[in-house]
Amino acid sequence: MIAHDDVIGALRGVLDPELGADIVELGMVHDVQIEGSSVSIGIALTIAECPMRSQIEDDAVRKVKALRGVDDVSVHTTAMTKQQRADLMSTARFRAREAAEPTQVSPLTRVVAVGSGKGGVGKSTVSTNLAVALAQQGWRVGLLDADIWGFSIPRMLGTTDRIEATEDRMMLPIEAYGVKLISTGLIVETEETALMWRGLMLGKALEQFLRQVLWGELDYLIIDLPPGTGDIQMALSRLLPQAEMLVVTTPQMTAQKVAVRVADMARRSFMPVIGVVENMSDFACEHGTVYELFGSGGGASLATDLGVPLVASIPLDPALVKGGDEGAPVVAAASSTSSAQALINLAKRTAELVPPIVDETCTARIAKVAEALAALPS
Repeated sequence: MIAHDDVIGALRGVLDPELGADIVELGMVHDVQIEGSSVSIGIALTIAECPMRSQIEDDAVRKVKALRGVDDVSVHTTAMTKQQRADLMSTARFRAREAAEPTQVSPLTRVVAVGSGKGGVGKSTVSTNLAVALAQQGWRVGLLDADIWGFSIPRMLGTTDRIEATEDRMMLPIEAYGVKLISTGLIVETEETALMWRGLMLGKALEQFLRQVLWGELDYLIIDLPPGTGDIQMALSRLLPQAEMLVVTTPQMTAQKVAVRVADMARRSFMPVIGVVENMSDFACEHGTVYELFGSGGGASLATDLGVPLVASIPLDPALVKGGDEGAPVVAAASSTSSAQALINLAKRTAELVPPIVDETCTARIAKVAEALAALPS
């Protein structure tokens, strides 16, 4: 059975970019019908000609379809009445006034979290090269190294710079390969320094990276999660309800069974899993013989179990390992290699599954709405 509350919970991850709040909180969801495995949703937009209509509809479909047991989702949109628009603006004013510390991540930014059930599957390598490949394709990209204890991305991007702050204590990301980067590795004295923090501090660190970093205008924010299903993952779903996840596994069936857990956590937090990435899929020797060193089928099996596509199979490649160790991502340093091509295609596939929000008309309207809200009496 599909629970009505679960559908509503999933829709809380659909943001109206004009107001920066979810469509449930804004009172835009006025009808939810569930029949077997089909869900029908009624959404009232501020105006019939809303330029973000298709964006909101597509996001609603993707979020709800990620729920277990849902096979079909239909969305029906109508225009709000004058009273409904007045209620919405009242909610938006209250939210703007009461929000203590909003994140610095714009509601126009697509958030893709890269997770895994266990360590050692190449999640950080995927995150780094995915971010660089997206930047190479012309998108504005940020990369948040949320693996607080096990940070490795500064080395993979070849940067030893340290984070600077503005006079009002806002952090400025480091830029490398066209990507804006934040990591605890850019704060500690050396790469070998151990961070001995308890779980609560991990969540606070993630909050600081989202609320006290001047990310600026981003099309995509890639978040490299620590392995497993702990404090960081739970904090992310609360702080960025629009986040969606790529799950990284290896072909080994044991790794696939562990990866199911992080996917289950994501779905229970109403964070859609958009695809599976199989890393270390095989190895081709200099004679052209292909060896499946870690078995086969794990990625495809996980994707089938989750009902999502297998979006990339990345081979074992010395160039990929060398690029990570030397701070030269393979998509930039050796783009013709098989691993680089798989990662470049992953970036293209990600942009198809989670298309960027690029409506300039809507952006202008957001500024006007913000001005209008600021001018209203409290």
